Amino acid sequence: MNKHKNGSFTSSLGFVLACVGSAVGLGNIWMFPYRLGEYGGAAFLIPYIFFIALFGFVGLSAEFAIGRRVGTGTLGSYEHCWESRKMGTAGKILGWIPLLGSLGIAIGYSIIIGWVVRFLIGSVTNTVLEQDSAQYFGEVTKWMGNVPFHVIVIAITVLVLLLGAATQIEKANKILMPLFFVLFAVLAVWVAFLPGASEGYKFLFVPKWEALANVDTWVMAMGQAFFSMSITGSGMIVYGSYLSKKEDIPKASMQTAVFDTIAAMLSALAIMPAVFAFKIEPTAGPSLMFITIPNIFKQMPFGRIFAVIFFLSVCFAGITSLINMFEAVIESWQHKFKLKRNHAVLLCGGITLLVGLFLEEEARVGSWMDFITIIVVPFGAVLGAISIYYILGFDKIREELEEGREKALPKLFKPAAKYIYVPLSIIVFILGLIYKGIG
Repeated sequence: MNKHKNGSFTSSLGFVLACVGSAVGLGNIWMFPYRLGEYGGAAFLIPYIFFIALFGFVGLSAEFAIGRRVGTGTLGSYEHCWESRKMGTAGKILGWIPLLGSLGIAIGYSIIIGWVVRFLIGSVTNTVLEQDSAQYFGEVTKWMGNVPFHVIVIAITVLVLLLGAATQIEKANKILMPLFFVLFAVLAVWVAFLPGASEGYKFLFVPKWEALANVDTWVMAMGQAFFSMSITGSGMIVYGSYLSKKEDIPKASMQTAVFDTIAAMLSALAIMPAVFAFKIEPTAGPSLMFITIPNIFKQMPFGRIFAVIFFLSVCFAGITSLINMFEAVIESWQHKFKLKRNHAVLLCGGITLLVGLFLEEEARVGSWMDFITIIVVPFGAVLGAISIYYILGFDKIREELEEGREKALPKLFKPAAKYIYVPLSIIVFILGLIYKGIG
């Protein structure tokens, strides 16, 4: 096992569930179901699965491997890569970009998960279903309209990370992620029996083969896959640093990709058939989760119960992702500034809350998240891909990728990594700027 001061994951399953917890987030729930139907149905799955497999196998694996090789997270890993070319100072500077991306997402994400908690409590009390959904959402997302629940989300995340590092993250995900899958599966089964649900399945799965000739289909599939894998040049690196040398990294990466895809499909099966059953126009983004879905629950038998199940499941997905974002920052601050873990956790939580309070409005947090997710995060992912596969070099990272494996890497791994994945990460960044977001 690695001798990281924050401990190590105790099992392959625990590691994979932690990574799935990071990868499964709001994008799986409020973006994937709409894109699946809108961009070709079953035909969309062809490019999507291709990109998921590619980004998981060579992209996610690279971040896990550099973290395990160096034995630390973002800042230390970038310094290591660039120091191999006698440019350690450049690495020290560049590492801050993806790290700030993790912190930036955490700031915006904590606000949005705060909205989810508010809707969860409102579902328990039935307030959400008694009021107009759009009006309720407007009250929640107005200036300083949700501070207590915003604080609760950060406090829960901080508490989990104060109780421990790798082992506590593993324990939390071993509980929360199976619950997420079970609860969404329950929703999907219940929705299947709604009159008119078949139209939703047609929207999702009847292949529109002509969509494959549409460039936008491939762009959106690539963007959805890239961001769904949580490849940020930061978060997965820190989880890799907690991984045993006995674990097969490419195998764990593909397991993460499979479970992430199952989560996305479950979301589609739980949401879109219900949307069509109640003849509501399918949408994507916050309006789907906070306006459309509550309107569905209002009309659904036992809607209050299923509203609680839905928002509780989303809370689980959000908190597990937020834990990863925090941990990436915390571990790097421990490494860089020699901070005690508790101090780093509290500092991260404090900054996240302080900055977030100024963004407590839908328009403000929307602009913030656009900047972070369109510019900072994909640029950080590009830096990670180049730093690992070109600056450090494939031969060196291959040693780590083959550690714990019974067989050598496939011969196609190197060209897929260097000549397909790295250029595509650059293309994702450029297309994000052109389309104003593809993930």
